Amino acid sequence: MTRVSFPADFLWGAATAAYQIEGSPLADGAGPSIWQRFSHDPRLMAAKGDTGDVACDHYNRMESDVALMKALGLKAYRFSVAWGRVLPQGTGRVNAAGLAFYERLVDTLIAHDIEPLCTLFHWDMPAALDDRGGWLNPDSAEWFADYARVMFQALDGRVKKWVTLNEPWVVTDGGYLHGALAPGHRNMFEAPIASHNLMRAHGRAVQVYREVGAHQIGLVVNIEPKYPATDSAADAAATARADAYMNRQYLDPAMLGTYPDELREIFGEAWPEWPTDDMALIRQRLDFVGINYYTRNVVTADASWPLNAGPVRQDATYTETGWEVYPQGLTDLLVWFKDRYGDLPLYITENGAAFYDPPQAEDGAVHDPLRVSYLKKHFAAVSDAIAQGVDVRGYMLWSLFDNLEWSLGYSKRFGMVHVNFATQERTPKDSAKLYSQVIATNGAVLND
Repeated sequence: MTRVSFPADFLWGAATAAYQIEGSPLADGAGPSIWQRFSHDPRLMAAKGDTGDVACDHYNRMESDVALMKALGLKAYRFSVAWGRVLPQGTGRVNAAGLAFYERLVDTLIAHDIEPLCTLFHWDMPAALDDRGGWLNPDSAEWFADYARVMFQALDGRVKKWVTLNEPWVVTDGGYLHGALAPGHRNMFEAPIASHNLMRAHGRAVQVYREVGAHQIGLVVNIEPKYPATDSAADAAATARADAYMNRQYLDPAMLGTYPDELREIFGEAWPEWPTDDMALIRQRLDFVGINYYTRNVVTADASWPLNAGPVRQDATYTETGWEVYPQGLTDLLVWFKDRYGDLPLYITENGAAFYDPPQAEDGAVHDPLRVSYLKKHFAAVSDAIAQGVDVRGYMLWSLFDNLEWSLGYSKRFGMVHVNFATQERTPKDSAKLYSQVIATNGAVLND
């Protein structure tokens, strides 16, 4: 067995998102978001009755939550800002109380020697901007740039690692194509427009950061390796389209200034021709890229669109969300990134799994052996990629807490800390105890 090894300065942390944990979405003058609207609409929300109104109540329990992070040994914490807390209408007037919450959060993290990583957009656009077209409005890039400027001017220096967007693919595939996520649209013609405006917004935010910021800024994408189900030419072509749609649709414009040719085939008449100036705007110098990895995709050719996954492996472990546990895919993906885009520093900004957690034991412990196994294997996969020359600088476990899993509500638990949503009691699971040991030994415990 290959020994697991990480650089001495490897950054170990955990990640969350504002609407999933904060609760109090309208407190202290905050404006509603598209997720506030979506979760309260029984026609849209898959998990009927589950909302982010309370969630993990992190908005009111922030100080004790940071103390828990410290007790677990976290060196970093990746969080997102609720745009509407800071700008209730999305633009214009700054809500001082909302901004002050994030200033207190950052100051509390620093006081506990935990590095803050701030994500500007994790899916919760202000509802007031959605009323103006949301990501379909070309002005959205400037809305986002103005919001980014407010955050940079308030927190840059205390925050030294910034993320523009989290998972633009999910925003558009779930929110504009399939309707499973906010804002709940189902329109083939809207999806590429929303994607393009998201990437324009990313480019503008990076430009603003180069004006007023002094540290690092990057982009976070959820990507997964695509493998053909067979050696047939049809499956190979389908795999290339699936890779273009999920992986290269966002990375190619950000890194290379072009869109993959396969997108024209996928979208057909719904694919616009984009101005050259837009591509130059999107391609900004980045300090790092964040990779969110959960599973792989085995692709088989199909007349329908989007392309379907291949046959389910009977010998594999699957998570509660139906995702195959495939740690080799993380190594493959990281090596693929280096080969395609070069030696840009990478962070694993999300990696984790939803498994059934049995009731608490008599001693109060929460045993989650499947998650413990999952994490061990994925830590080893990151180590393997580093050994192959990939510049991976850190790992943010998803998630710190059980939380609102978007349209799935509270039915899927990703947390290394169990949350009793009736009492808000936090209980570190066995996976949290493992992670504490991994952090304390910089991974050496995995070789025992």
